Parts: sequence; structure tokens; C-alpha cells
Amino acid sequence: MAKDVFHQQVKKALIKDGWIITHDPFTIRISEAIKLQIDLAAENAIAAERNTEKIAVEIKSFIADSDISEFHNALGQYLNYCQALEEQEADRILYLAVPNETYQNFFQLPFVQRALQRYQVKLIVYDPRQEEIQQWIR
Repeated sequence: MAKDVFHQQVKKALIKDGWIITHDPFTIRISEAIKLQIDLAAENAIAAERNTEKIAVEIKSFIADSDISEFHNALGQYLNYCQALEEQEADRILYLAVPNETYQNFFQLPFVQRALQRYQVKLIVYDPRQEEIQQWIR
């Protein structure tokens, strides 16, 4: 599977934010014939003295012509990945990583906000130019 346009930028941003990348990609086998690949998995390096926080990150660029189509695909992937993680690695928290511009211009729409709340989507808002995490939305 091809990596997202901003894959490396998000990876660098997570490292800057104190995360250790443990998988690139993070593969979950849901059957003999089917496996899912989440873009990244990481552990919080700062949490060394207590239980390590583990995350998985699905990166989206939202550079196609239709933000709503990309959102449909991203939300569907997110929900499938959540289910797979609950079944096989329940201590890992899934985040959807989206560019800051998309978050400001599209993710603020009431319809999108209601969907995010309904499905309890956790977000990482990143700046691809600065390679930095702007916001964690849990």
C-alpha cells in the first residue's frame, strides 16, 4: 500500500513530540487472507517510568478534489482499524492525523464535527511544512 503524501512529515513530527516509532507500517492480521496496515505505531518515550502509552496513527493528506470523499474513506478506515485494535491490541489508541489547514477549513463544519463526536474520533492535527504536531484532540 502506498504511503500518504505527508507520511514522513507526520513521522518526524511525532518524533519531535517525544514518540518512538515502533512500526512503519503497523500490520494487524484479521484473518488468514486479510491484513490491515495502519500507517504508524508509536510509544511515548517520556512514559518510561510508568506504563508506556501506545498509539497507532492513520495519516491523511486531504489533497484530492473532494474533502467529503476523503473524509468518508478516512472515517471508514478509522472505524475498521478501531475495531481491529480493540480485538487484538486493546491498549493501543488510534488517531487520525490530518493537516492543520484541513482541520481549520473542513473539520470545523457542523456535519463533520457531529460525525467526529458520534464516532469518538481522536485526531492529531499536524503542520506538514513545519513537521510539527499542532494539536491532539482526544
